[in-house]
Amino acid sequence: MREKQMIREEIWEKMMEEKIGRFPFPLKGRIPNFKGAEKAAQFVFELEEYKRAKVVKVNPDSPQLPIRAQVLKDGKTLLVPTPRLKDGFIHVDPAVVPPGEEKKAASLKNIHQYGKVISLIELPTIDLFFAGSVALTRDGKRIGKGEGYADREYAILQELGNPPIPVIGTAHSVQIVGEDIPKDEFDLTCDWIATEKELIKTNSPYEKPTGIIWSEVTEKEMEEMPVLKEVWEITKAQAPCSRATSKCF
Repeated sequence: MREKQMIREEIWEKMMEEKIGRFPFPLKGRIPNFKGAEKAAQFVFELEEYKRAKVVKVNPDSPQLPIRAQVLKDGKTLLVPTPRLKDGFIHVDPAVVPPGEEKKAASLKNIHQYGKVISLIELPTIDLFFAGSVALTRDGKRIGKGEGYADREYAILQELGNPPIPVIGTAHSVQIVGEDIPKDEFDLTCDWIATEKELIKTNSPYEKPTGIIWSEVTEKEMEEMPVLKEVWEITKAQAPCSRATSKCF
């Protein structure tokens, strides 16, 4: 089985060669934007899971902009993680977004004009979770850009008591790989995958994270990602040290 980084590099290269990627460039090192992102999004909007959802967390990457905009158009609350999870999540109430400005409000350039960063204890219950991906398998395994933010975001929500959430990924069809890919204990999987061609129900047999694996969190990460320390303090107050597998911070 090939390593995750080898698969990432192959996908980024293939998307460039086939001219599937689009701004922002370079594609390498990020969740790649792709031609057909709007078509992929349209498949999602027909899902019952989407129609029922009142609060939706969507990753901040470019290919998911159509989803963030539609969430606001449909009167749903939008939650977007801040870059590198430094400040937690940005909360956008659709009631404060004037009609016609949803795409602007959903863009990272302007989102702070319409939304605000909220603390973890202010987070509402999230009903649907979108994760960006570099590569995916039809049974729900995913590879992100390599920094583990989607995995951590989901794990944080579980630590805070949010019920398990359906996870959706949108990607170009060339990002769906036929081979098996490595999966670590902390890796998030997708229940649905939407491409520009189809909607895939993964029936994923793999368990999602049930919380943060504290033994994998370094002191440097706690410093660089203050939200982790906030989670730790909240959960420690509830049950001192019971969630740590090797050390307390």
